[in-house]
Amino acid sequence: MELDFNGKIKNMQKITIFLIVMLLGNHCFSQTKTSYQQADSTLPFYEAEASCGSCNFKMKGKGCFLAIRLNGKNYFVQGAGIDDFGDAHDKDGFCNSVRKALVQGEVKEENFILSYLRLQ
Repeated sequence: MELDFNGKIKNMQKITIFLIVMLLGNHCFSQTKTSYQQADSTLPFYEAEASCGSCNFKMKGKGCFLAIRLNGKNYFVQGAGIDDFGDAHDKDGFCNSVRKALVQGEVKEENFILSYLRLQ
């Protein structure tokens, strides 16, 4: 009976590479998803309304997207996605409701570059 250590080593290498890729992928996605959850003490806070821009704010664009209404003006949100706060099409999701939010960021033309958002 002959043992095939090379085959077992190759399988272990594949498993190790797979686990490393999965851990790195998870780390990358978790970093982008939480970037809007830390307040910046150097930026002012604004009270705004957050919702789906196309469904509730009647903004032109493709499909459903996160938007805020700040001081009566609508802005496309850059820095967070509409489903980052739960399924947008749920009963309380952004496509079916307008939510009050505390936000930080800056306005650039029609966009609000988001650095922080907390739903109230």
